[in-house]
Amino acid sequence: MRLPNDITAVDGRLLDELTTIVSVAAAAILAARAGSLEVRAKPDLSPVTAADHAAEALILDGLARLLPGMCVVSEEAAGCAPPERIPDSFVLVDPLDGTRELLAGRDEFTINVALVSDGCPRLGIVAAPAWGVVWRGIVGRGAERLRLAPGAPASGAYERSAIRTRPSPPSGLVAVVSRSHLEPQSQALLARLPIAERRACGSAVKFGQIAEGSADVYPRLSATCEWDVAAGHAVVTPEGAPLTYGRAFESFRLPAFVAWGDPSAVSRYDGPAQNPVG
Repeated sequence: MRLPNDITAVDGRLLDELTTIVSVAAAAILAARAGSLEVRAKPDLSPVTAADHAAEALILDGLARLLPGMCVVSEEAAGCAPPERIPDSFVLVDPLDGTRELLAGRDEFTINVALVSDGCPRLGIVAAPAWGVVWRGIVGRGAERLRLAPGAPASGAYERSAIRTRPSPPSGLVAVVSRSHLEPQSQALLARLPIAERRACGSAVKFGQIAEGSADVYPRLSATCEWDVAAGHAVVTPEGAPLTYGRAFESFRLPAFVAWGDPSAVSRYDGPAQNPVG
């Protein structure tokens, strides 16, 4: 399958093919978790494991067959040999988001895959292998949650539900926050909001919870990597937002952002927040 010249024309068949590739990688992560993870530290001192590498190899191979010639920016590969130039359309991949959670024995880790065009995510897939859940969407065409056994094709989903974010509840907001990276700036923002519940969790599952309407806000007021955010951005937000992707000149780092389930909450609670998502 070749990607259309206009990436905004992506369809359900392509989404299913990409979901199946992600599902195969999800099964590889779970298999690696059951064996030796072969942990080592990267130059930035973050951990990488055999599960990261196994998932990345399968995803890159699948993308090479599905979208031959497409530029792919993937976390581990980009750290070794970043692309010399980023075209208008490319794929962003985090083969295992939440490696620390995996090593701690928690289930809050994901695979994130996004198609990006002109700096904006157009399609996103966030899979939580240990939960058998996939959140996915095409910008402007809605999002859905699948119950999918890792390794099964997208057509094998045993539950499929359309999802949407929810209006801010009058009883107070549910905030999802990083278990490993909750910095003082995010703490300060949360202190100004009417928070009814705060959930600490890892990886892009936070985007999934906002996308399905079980949470309302996810602040990350420090720099993070594009492959951590782009897929969740596509699933949560129905239209483009100020964040832009393909920032090779900044090592694919993104500035602060706040992901909102209810876009009207941006002005109601946070004023002109920098880089809102959703």
